[in-house]
Formats: sequence, structure tokens, C-alpha cells
Amino acid sequence: MSTSATISEPLAEKKSINPGPAKAPKPLPAPNSDFYEVYETLKPDEREILRQVRSFMETKVAPIINKHWVEDTFPFELLPGFRELNIGGLAMEGYGCRGGSALLFGFVAMEMARTDASLATFFGVHNGLAMGSIYLGGSEEQKERWLPAMARMEKIGCFGLTEPLVGSGSGGGLLTTAKREGDIWILNGQKKWIGNAPWCDLSVIWVRDVSDNQVKAFVIENKSTPGFSVEKIENKMALKVVQNGLVTMKDCRVPESNRLQGDNSFRDTARVLKMTRYLVAWEATGCQMGAYEHALKYAQERLQFGKPIASFQLVQDMLARMLANITACQCLVLRMAQLQGEGKLTDQHAAVSKAFTTSKLRETVSWAREICAANGISVDYDVGRFFCDAEALYSYEGTYQMQNLIVGKAITGFSAFI
Repeated sequence: MSTSATISEPLAEKKSINPGPAKAPKPLPAPNSDFYEVYETLKPDEREILRQVRSFMETKVAPIINKHWVEDTFPFELLPGFRELNIGGLAMEGYGCRGGSALLFGFVAMEMARTDASLATFFGVHNGLAMGSIYLGGSEEQKERWLPAMARMEKIGCFGLTEPLVGSGSGGGLLTTAKREGDIWILNGQKKWIGNAPWCDLSVIWVRDVSDNQVKAFVIENKSTPGFSVEKIENKMALKVVQNGLVTMKDCRVPESNRLQGDNSFRDTARVLKMTRYLVAWEATGCQMGAYEHALKYAQERLQFGKPIASFQLVQDMLARMLANITACQCLVLRMAQLQGEGKLTDQHAAVSKAFTTSKLRETVSWAREICAANGISVDYDVGRFFCDAEALYSYEGTYQMQNLIVGKAITGFSAFI
């Protein structure tokens, strides 16, 4: 036996006899998806708004959202709380709107999606698509007429572009038509997958003018316009809290005063879509954040072989990959917001962001579900909800392939669109 062993054995024996007070285990790090501290880029007053949104989402939304998701219902009881947040009309100036930067709007969308992508989508449809269409394409009279009540969320809006047979080809192939007869327009056709449509007050509907084949937009008051009807779409597997509708217009008579005066071609539609793709990129990033934080907490608490699974190498590898995806997406959307603020944001910028963040979203939620194993398919653990909702974000506001074709045209100078 060596000298060192002879010396150490009595010391070890003595230590075991008189161990002294046990040390408390070191507390584990709280799940935090803001690894690069991107929230610190906001001004103090903007961070306070984000704090209020986070508090609302965590204390009011999180406790009830799984029940509504399972039951395919919208939590109307939350609408008063939404109104109290006073965030209607974010990134829009005047007309009773909250104002602020597109950066703040993006962070709010990300923060909402961190708890629930459905409610982030509900707000994005109302504030980004419906209000945004009126803000960008409406006359002063039309903005004064509709935006204040929408900013107060007394009237909720939706946006109808996609049709049962026309999705990616909406730029040149809308089947829904409008025919002018004096000061009245006659609208015929259908719109599908229209979020908020089954219950909202106002619909911004995009149609093809039969006289010139150009795309035009109309604001329709859902509950008082003859010939306008909505059927709720059932049996969805994603964004179940968002109520999507099949809109049918049969000889629907709409006055010229309800036609958005600044929208006279699909180029005007594209202005709205650019900003909503911007918004979806933030939502996709937030959805990843929520899935990651729930998966990390689960891994820290779940024991297998007598140890937390967060201590296993393969689990840590997945968590590190998830965090890298989130951080890359956060940095990308942050730069995109800077470009928007400088007036430099292009369709291709928004397309890259939407495609990249939603593809990374698919990876991140898949790893989150894998970490939770069988429990990952249960809504009770939240990760399953993020996993399913990711599929809708990946497809809506333009598919992954269509975004890449927008980018491809910009970087090659050739259009590959059919």
C-alpha cells in the first residue's frame, strides 16, 4: 500500500464519523430563453409594457388556455384584460392607437406567443392584419371611422385573403369577385381559414374587381351585411383557440364608402403581408421560447435512473440546440425591426425571417416534445400545445417555399413563380 493511501484512509474515516453540517443543494437556474439579453435593447417604458403583457399572459392566460385549446373555444372572458393592457393600435400613430415602434409590437407578439401562440395570432390578426389594412389603405375618413373603436378593442377585426381553392396564388388568381353598380359593390365568393371571423365585428375582404382584374379591399360589417355569412372551421389540430371561419359572400352588397381607397392592386395587399410576415417571425420565436422553457423545467424535475434527466448528456445537447435556435431567431427579428425602423425593410427581408424562424420553430418544438417523451403529447404539460401550434405558424402568411421564392427572385434577378 502506498504512503498516500495510508495517510488518506484515516482522514476519510474521520470525515465520515464527523461530517459536519450538510450543505444545501445549489439552486438550479430558472428557465430563461433570453440568453443574449435581447429584452435589454428596449427602452425602460417599453420594458414596462412587456412586463405588463407577461404578467397578463402568465397569471390570466396560462391557467385556462389548455382547457380552451382542448375544447376548441375562444376565452372571451380574457377580452376585458386585453383592453386594460391598452395595446390596441401598436405601431400606429393617431386615431386612438397606442403607437410605439414596430420593435415593441414585435416584442409584444413574441411575449404573447411565449405563453400561447393562439392568442398571439388573435392579436396579430386584429392589430396587424385588420387594423393594419385600414391604417395603410384607408382614407382619413375611413381611419377615423374604424380605427379608434378597434384600438380600444371594442370592435374586433379579421382579414380575408385566402380562399378554399386559392392560397399561395392569391396574387393573381383570386376567385372572389366584386362588381360595381353605382355606389354599391356586389361581392361573391368564399374566403377560408379566416382567423376571428366566426365572431368578430369587421372583416377586411380582398377581392378581384371584374372590371380591371385588380385586387381591392372592402371593410364589411359582419353582423349587419346581407349576404355575408361565416361557418366555423372544426377539427383543427393547431391554433385551436383561434376561431377560423369559412366566409361566404352571396350577392353581398357593400357601399363604395367601405372600399379602402388606397388599395387598388395586389401590391397594396403585399404592403400588409410584409408587416404580418414580420410579425409571424416574432410569434414563431416566442413559441420556441415557451416550448424551451417548459421542456427545461420538465427536464430539471423529471427523474430517471435516480437522476434528473437534465443531467444527461443527450438531453443537454437538445436543450443547447433549442436555445441556439431561439437566440439566432431573436437576433434575426431584432435586426429586422431595426431595418423597419430605418425604412429599409423589404419583402425579401420579411420573407427570410418568416421562413427561417418557422423552420427553426419546427425543430425546437420537436426537441421539446422529445425531451418530455410520452408526456410531450399531453396538453397538460404545455409542450404538446406548442408542438401542434407550430404547424400553423409554419404555413400561414405564406408557406416556407413561397418565402424562399421571394428571396430567390431578389438575389438572382429571376422569378421562379409560375
